[in-house]
Amino acid sequence: MGIPMSQTAVKASGVSDAPDAGRWKALVFIALAQLMVVLDATIVNIALPSAQQDLGISDGNRQWVVTAYALAFGGLLLFGGRIADLWGRKRTFVLGLAGFAVASALGGAATNEAMMFGSRALQGVFGALLAPAALSLLAVMFTDAKERAKAFGIYGAIAGGGGAVGLILGGFLTEYLNWRWTFFVNIPFAIVAAAGAYLVIREPKGGRNRSPLDIPGVILSTLGLVALVYGFTRAESNGWSDAVTVGMFVGSAVLLLAFVLVEARVKAPLLPLRVITERNRGGIYLSLGLAIIAMFGLFLFLTYYLQIVKGYTPVKTGFAFLPMIAGMITGSTQIGARLMTRVAPRLLMGPGFLVAAVGMLFLTQLEVDTSYAGVLLPGMLLLGLGMGTAFMPAMSMATMGVEARDAGVASAMVNTSQQVGGAIGTALLNTIAASATTSYIADHMGGAASRSQQQLVQLEGQVQGYTSAIWFAVGILVVAAAIALTLINAGRPGGGAVTGSGAGDEAEDELRVPVVAH
Repeated sequence: MGIPMSQTAVKASGVSDAPDAGRWKALVFIALAQLMVVLDATIVNIALPSAQQDLGISDGNRQWVVTAYALAFGGLLLFGGRIADLWGRKRTFVLGLAGFAVASALGGAATNEAMMFGSRALQGVFGALLAPAALSLLAVMFTDAKERAKAFGIYGAIAGGGGAVGLILGGFLTEYLNWRWTFFVNIPFAIVAAAGAYLVIREPKGGRNRSPLDIPGVILSTLGLVALVYGFTRAESNGWSDAVTVGMFVGSAVLLLAFVLVEARVKAPLLPLRVITERNRGGIYLSLGLAIIAMFGLFLFLTYYLQIVKGYTPVKTGFAFLPMIAGMITGSTQIGARLMTRVAPRLLMGPGFLVAAVGMLFLTQLEVDTSYAGVLLPGMLLLGLGMGTAFMPAMSMATMGVEARDAGVASAMVNTSQQVGGAIGTALLNTIAASATTSYIADHMGGAASRSQQQLVQLEGQVQGYTSAIWFAVGILVVAAAIALTLINAGRPGGGAVTGSGAGDEAEDELRVPVVAH
């Protein structure tokens, strides 16, 4: 990893060294599909209060609008990645888009909570097919180092900034149309992306993994990941000592350990251990997951801060996130993409996470009357700039060097680390924030005589909770930077092709270029 292979080696890995002439057109439709998936996550959050009231969903059950999707998506990602390797990435990509559109139509037409929860779970199932297929298509279509940097720069900017765009679009749709349009809006995205992908994408030949499906691996990984995601989701609402929460964590640990043992023994594993035990990819999965923990928590707290404490409308809240989007796009396309072929990936990821941590430090200074221009603007700008710079090489390196037959499952691991990181971030940071808020209110409410003073203490308590959690997020980003700087040791990608490293057939191993540590 980190240096080009010879043309002979590329051919041996089953991928043609002639790049597809329509690859840049294909990138447009792949990016459109990725934008749809990322938008959906935040759009639904903004629409949730209106949908809850309209469909008569109880406060206790409303979390299932988010949880049903998270469990299906997170639990089936590895399976989806393997299906992409088996069926072909283009076919899986188009099927994922079609299914996501149908599920979105069902969600928009929901007449009760059961229909809503079912549609969200179905969205998660098809999202688990779509996301790994999209990323693995990029991995096998863009093999030249400079072109790969540009392609992943665009993809990374969308993956990072799409969530904030969703806040704006979700605010407009909910405020001026109806919450149902936050589901229906996915349909034109999916139709255009599927039609374009069908006509334009030419997947390289010989890159499929036609080995029989590892059924025990599918069952163990799906149940283990579902238990893990649900454990963190439940911890947020029921506490970390809740018996079911603890049982989910224990069950997840047992299932995932059994999964690893099975994968080490079966002939055709669902997740070849070579994909995650390679030092650079392992470092990327770990550092990316940690960064997402910090990022997800922050999105949640800033949304609450702007709407509840500052009184912003949903649309105004979305626009308030624009500096973060601008920072992510700049970091990904102008810094990450330009420097990726010139410096080692760790020298982009490590400093990128540290710049994001500095942006977080600004946000630890939040108070009830904090100035947007003085604290929020520079904080979000630095956060976006750092994350964009780090995400771009992370997305590229996570699939660089894998054999074509493993591209889908390697891509699924990127999405899995993000999904698990998001579940951990929401639960862990929310717990920290709630504890700090409760403590602050208990200490200060006694001195509040009037109703207005009590309301002020409530708001101050909420802000105290947010800043306490953001301090933890700063520490998590520093740890992510340390992991990136120490574990990731690949040199800068050179010119030429980058596909095709990792353990494989003996004939391929003889031709493979060794990894050169930087």
